[in-house]
Amino acid sequence: MYNIPKPQDFQTDIEQISQIPAVSKILEVICSTTGMGFAAVARVTKDRWIACAVNDKINFGLGVGGELKVKTTLCQQVMDDHKEVAIDHVSEDPIYSDHHTPRMYGLQSYISIPLFLTNGDFFGTLCAIDPNPALVNNEKIIDMFKLFAELIALHLETLQNLSETQTKLVEEKTNAEIREQFIAILGHDLRNPVGAISSAAQLIFRNSLDEKNLKLAKIIQDSSIRVRGLIDNMLDFALGRLGGGIVLNYDNDKDLEETLLQIITELRTVYSDRKISANLNINHPTKGDYKRIAQLFSNLLGNAISHGAKDSPIIVTAKSESDFFELRVFNKGNKISPETESHLFKPFSRGKVHAGQEGLGLGLYIASEIANAHKGQILVNSTDEETCFTFQFNQ
Repeated sequence: MYNIPKPQDFQTDIEQISQIPAVSKILEVICSTTGMGFAAVARVTKDRWIACAVNDKINFGLGVGGELKVKTTLCQQVMDDHKEVAIDHVSEDPIYSDHHTPRMYGLQSYISIPLFLTNGDFFGTLCAIDPNPALVNNEKIIDMFKLFAELIALHLETLQNLSETQTKLVEEKTNAEIREQFIAILGHDLRNPVGAISSAAQLIFRNSLDEKNLKLAKIIQDSSIRVRGLIDNMLDFALGRLGGGIVLNYDNDKDLEETLLQIITELRTVYSDRKISANLNINHPTKGDYKRIAQLFSNLLGNAISHGAKDSPIIVTAKSESDFFELRVFNKGNKISPETESHLFKPFSRGKVHAGQEGLGLGLYIASEIANAHKGQILVNSTDEETCFTFQFNQ
């Protein structure tokens, strides 16, 4: 069975052959070596014969893209038999002296070699013709043609594989963008119901609750805050990928110290069993997106709560100078291994986690993106005694 290309595939074949620099040289060598005046690379199927590359020194009149009726050529025989045809002198050849093809085109010498791709598919032929006799039906010339045919096939398949890979990459990029758009839309739409759950939990706390219901309400509150954080990170990740990064808004409705204290208060409420000590010295105006800095801080503080020693306090310090801002989060606990540290700020990379530390692995990545947006950085210093994350940027 032969693969019959779609009409548009022929133009692709012509373009791919034209992209192989060696083809024109090969056809030139064929003509000079054999003394024949016309050589071509042809795309051949059961129904079509189309010239993909041509060297015409005898004004045969067939250019690139030119077509012959396949039944009027010997290439159909080459395709059917998967074997070369070589004729030195048609008039003296016992098989082809009366054949309609040489008679129709006025040929006396002819050679055609099948061109197979490395997967075994038949592509076409490498052929040469001339109105005069030529010595081509010999091992030396046939081997030369076969070598050239293999070289062309190798280049051709490389180009085809490259084209297929590029097409798949475009498709995958499109699919990735669709997935990220879906994540962004999903994250946006989930914010409202999660916000409603959180508000409902706050209202429940205003009532007199027994110990059991108080515990249930706290579970609802803790879970809603955790889910809200996951949604924010997921949404920022998707929007950052689609839009080229974190976008900052310097129109702040609260001062930075108040904003950071709000995060500390919120996490103290959620993790009432953890001690958070804060020393904030923000004495100079800080140029930044305070909501984004609060998000960064929440991720760093949440990370310290998840991975720090539960029986030791988390220490937060912040200071601002006229041209500099620094925020630091300390926690006691196990030292971060060099291997884990090298992946800390990569998306979906969480290192080794334990029960209660599950998540998307986006928190530190989003924090680093916010730092980058402020033209700042997050530094990590982890020893056997403590771990410190430092966010700093110049104003």
